[in-house]
Amino acid sequence: MFQNKHQIFSLKDQCTIKGCVGPRTPVQICCFAPNPEDIPAIVDLDQRSLGGLWSSKTYLRELESPNSCLRILGKSLENIEDSGSKPSKHSMAPMAVEPASVIGVGCYWEIVDEAHITVLAIDPCYHRRGLGCWLLIKLLQDACQRQLQRATLEVRASNSRAIALYQSFGFEALGTRKRYYPDGEDALILWQNSLKTKGFRNKLAQKCACALKHLNAQGWQIKESKSSVNRTGN
Repeated sequence: MFQNKHQIFSLKDQCTIKGCVGPRTPVQICCFAPNPEDIPAIVDLDQRSLGGLWSSKTYLRELESPNSCLRILGKSLENIEDSGSKPSKHSMAPMAVEPASVIGVGCYWEIVDEAHITVLAIDPCYHRRGLGCWLLIKLLQDACQRQLQRATLEVRASNSRAIALYQSFGFEALGTRKRYYPDGEDALILWQNSLKTKGFRNKLAQKCACALKHLNAQGWQIKESKSSVNRTGN
């Protein structure tokens, strides 16, 4: 199994963060399933934010796997037009992006009834603006659409910012993987076991509304994909 790295850049469960600076001009962003043509841009982001965690071959394998949910955040200074066509196997939005336009990547594996979050990263140029929180929301929404019961992940024991974010979504530390990371640091194993409950769905909706308000206040314009169809058809 791959070693997971989580770069989380939103800490507080609130709609504003002091000192947070948004784009100087309105920028539209969209969370969508990438096309194979987007892989170079994803690998470029991986190098900048995760130090080269996964290769292009690995990302392509995740993209093609029916048990993997791979999503990216893409930005554009122009409106992202929807062609109105039915989403393809690899795409929820008809866009392929340049490396500089991919600002986030997230992935989870569907394993029986759980979503195992393996990657969650934001471009270092866009840290602490709530984009990591937004990407996590989109992954959890997808997991709920697939009717998964639980979500889990590994996170560095020293990464208090990431832990605080996950705890705000109801994740709890239920175990430890000793010397999990290459530098010997332990990983905490976090679990959220109530994805299918009404309480969690309501909480997720509240978090979504709060994050959207926060991003809009910074000048980010959120482009929602018109289709909620999962690229895997699950």
